[in-house]
Amino acid sequence: MKRQTNAPEVCPCVPLCPLRLEICLVLALTIVLASTIACSKGTSVAASGTVSPAKTSESPTATLAPHEAVPSDSAPLPHIDSKRAFQYTREVTAFGARYIGSENHKKLERYIVDHLKGDQVEDDAFAADTVEGKFPVRNIIAKFPGTKDGIIVIMGHYDTVYPLRNSGFVGANDGGSSTAILLEFANQLRGGLRDKKRDGYSVWLVWTDGEEAVKTWSDTDSVYGSRHLAEKWEKDGTLKKIKALMVMDMIGDADLDIQRNTKGASWLLDLIYSAAERLGYQSHFYAVEEPIEDDHVPFFNRGVPCADVIDLDYGYNNVFHHTPQDTMDKLSPKSLEIAGDTILETIHMLDQR
Repeated sequence: MKRQTNAPEVCPCVPLCPLRLEICLVLALTIVLASTIACSKGTSVAASGTVSPAKTSESPTATLAPHEAVPSDSAPLPHIDSKRAFQYTREVTAFGARYIGSENHKKLERYIVDHLKGDQVEDDAFAADTVEGKFPVRNIIAKFPGTKDGIIVIMGHYDTVYPLRNSGFVGANDGGSSTAILLEFANQLRGGLRDKKRDGYSVWLVWTDGEEAVKTWSDTDSVYGSRHLAEKWEKDGTLKKIKALMVMDMIGDADLDIQRNTKGASWLLDLIYSAAERLGYQSHFYAVEEPIEDDHVPFFNRGVPCADVIDLDYGYNNVFHHTPQDTMDKLSPKSLEIAGDTILETIHMLDQR
């Protein structure tokens, strides 16, 4: 479950009386005049008349603050192997329900670790106290060292919904796509050079566990793995080294539309949008802005710069989310490519900062 607030209601329009109409015409002429003056001073005004599109819920654009301006860059654009990432998604989904404590969950753990042989891998394993009793939870961390001092963290959960364990729910998008895209990121970061450092910040890939609620989503019944890891990294000083943390979730939807999650760092959200623009993918980002709770929240609450890369509009009116209809036929390799390429480009842009 990823909790979001309801969209704001829009008041219906009412007819204008003649006096109101006259006032409106005066105001309109004033706005046009002000816009003309603003343009003459070098201020860009959108065709719709909106001056600050990043603050509206329907704006597809997000302008970087002056001190966050992105320098020109001639580096080649990154491209994941989308067919391979899609195949990973298919293989993960084939395990069936992968809720914490299940045999399929253990099989998936082994599947992930097998793909990371030769990489620097660590476990964050513990017993989670839940409303349904104790469950083993295991965050899997793959570290790719860099030449710069600092860490970029990319997360994605691999568990499926415990309350839906007997419903036929297989979580192709919700759990499958996030697991798979991190496996493909490992391929890209590894690049056949396991013994060399990447030219930039260290990148840590984290397959988080226990993201889903065991009963009902709440602050205490959700993101078990992330809450444990955030507390652990706070104690050992790791949090202070994190330059950016990005969560990948539900990014396989064939009709991809990534929300701008307001529970995140504005500059990082802007940077992701700039990366999408460079790749020509901007139409798939930020048509809607809203707060969404996900694996990033325990880190966001501790001051870590975070962004949640999520499409929480899965099917018309989110009809496929947390239902047995979350299956492979609803997904697309192109969506994995869009999300994957954009985050790889974001990593590159972070390295240049």
